[in-house]
Amino acid sequence: MSIKKIADADFPTRWGHFRILGFEGFVPGTPATGSPDGTERRREESVVLVIGDIHSGAPLVRIHSQCLTGDVFHSMRCDCGQQLELALAKMGELGQGILIYEEQEGRGIGLMAKLRAYELQDQGLDTVEANVKLGYEADCRGYHMPVEILKLLGVRKLRLLSNNPEKVAAVEAAGIEVVERVPADVEAYASHAKYLKTKREKMGHLFTPMR
Repeated sequence: MSIKKIADADFPTRWGHFRILGFEGFVPGTPATGSPDGTERRREESVVLVIGDIHSGAPLVRIHSQCLTGDVFHSMRCDCGQQLELALAKMGELGQGILIYEEQEGRGIGLMAKLRAYELQDQGLDTVEANVKLGYEADCRGYHMPVEILKLLGVRKLRLLSNNPEKVAAVEAAGIEVVERVPADVEAYASHAKYLKTKREKMGHLFTPMR
């Protein structure tokens, strides 16, 4: 796939002084955009926050999927917002890091479908069962865009902040060395205990579950 950088600006935050970069590209998937070779592709945008010298050693990297409910409204149905703040705090403390914010709401099913999945979860289904009930895979995300962004930034090795082994595999499959998987464990709450249990038992995420 091909991507291009659209913007690069100063971006001070409460966690540290970042640069904010915008990227766009076309990735495999639907809806089709009518490409010349007949393959199905969709336009995707990503926002990237960069702090410090990312070429001295292996920078800390977080590939974070957009979660409006968790990141913006601080939902306690999931741990997404907590993980986002954990990543920014760690990068601020280190003075080095890259956060790639992916346009993949609801594990790639989109915001409205995610809210419909919430309704099904209220009826007793877990997150995987709800996605499947709506006709989706348990996880519809792909990581084509993040790895291409890392390559464009000249990153050849990194420390990946994630509990998801599929992200580690995707980065390594792209030829980028993951020298360490840094756990993204956050405080667990009763309101998302079932959510964390499902991630661990059905999706293979690596973290210490709530006791």
